[in-house]
Amino acid sequence: MRILAALTPEVDWDSITPDQVIEIREAQDRTRRSVLGGLITGRPDRGARIATYALDLPGRRLNVRVYRPERGGSALPLIVAFHGGGFITGVPDQDDWLLSHLAANCPAVVASVDYRLAPEHPVPAPVEDAYDAVPRLAEQAAEWGADATRIALLGASAGASLAALTAIRAARLGLPVHTQVLINPQLDWTDRTFRYPSFTENADSPTASPANCRAVQRIALPESFDARAISPLQSENIAGLAPTLIQAAGLDPLEDQAPAYADRLRQAGVEVTLTRYPEATHAFLSMPGLVPAARPARAEILAHLRSHLLKRSGASAR
Repeated sequence: MRILAALTPEVDWDSITPDQVIEIREAQDRTRRSVLGGLITGRPDRGARIATYALDLPGRRLNVRVYRPERGGSALPLIVAFHGGGFITGVPDQDDWLLSHLAANCPAVVASVDYRLAPEHPVPAPVEDAYDAVPRLAEQAAEWGADATRIALLGASAGASLAALTAIRAARLGLPVHTQVLINPQLDWTDRTFRYPSFTENADSPTASPANCRAVQRIALPESFDARAISPLQSENIAGLAPTLIQAAGLDPLEDQAPAYADRLRQAGVEVTLTRYPEATHAFLSMPGLVPAARPARAEILAHLRSHLLKRSGASAR
């Protein structure tokens, strides 16, 4: 991880200010667009077309990064994705390597939502964006050749919170969600986050230190906000959710949240696949050039999505 350390700005997360968070975003953006950054984040799949569109929602306009198979097709499944970054950093294109591959090989239309971030837009803004964006994307799915009756939700880290919360609310939103994929997920935003054993055991993680996790809570959540409202692990009604794939990273301070949520889902009668990648760090699927586990994890996600999105249309896996 020496290369990663060299590319990451020196940050004192314990004292970081909101203005410094914005500066870090800009530095991360420059890194991603550098030659070395591209080696870390991986190349997009040539079998996918990528374009950015405006998504009009009540009172605001967001961008959505859409991935479609080059060979075209119609009535493809719709995968709605949410990037990681603790609700304070991150952009959809950090997941190009993963999402373009899913679009080309599922095949599917993948739409990654560029939701609002703190400090400019603290929680619950990202959650509101997810709740409003997914039904809107379903409404216009046909414009991209997607079938709005076959939806999957996918998210990494904080984005997994958005995917999980939207899955819980799917019935109320009228969404035909067939599956959800949660990658190194953050599923508990309460102070309990800091008491899971993995938070201490993986304190030396190069991509999500305890100080970083504490800063995320401080900056993304207003002091008066009840964190249970955005914590899937604290949700009471999780029965009836779609089959779920959860991927845990063995070197992640947040690792213990994955099996904890898997246990809760199973107790509620939900079909769950939990896979642990022992040598993976937090955000490993955004760093395939550094973390070998990214490739088998991507293959598992693709197989899972094909199993749950194509079988209803009569398609067979290749």
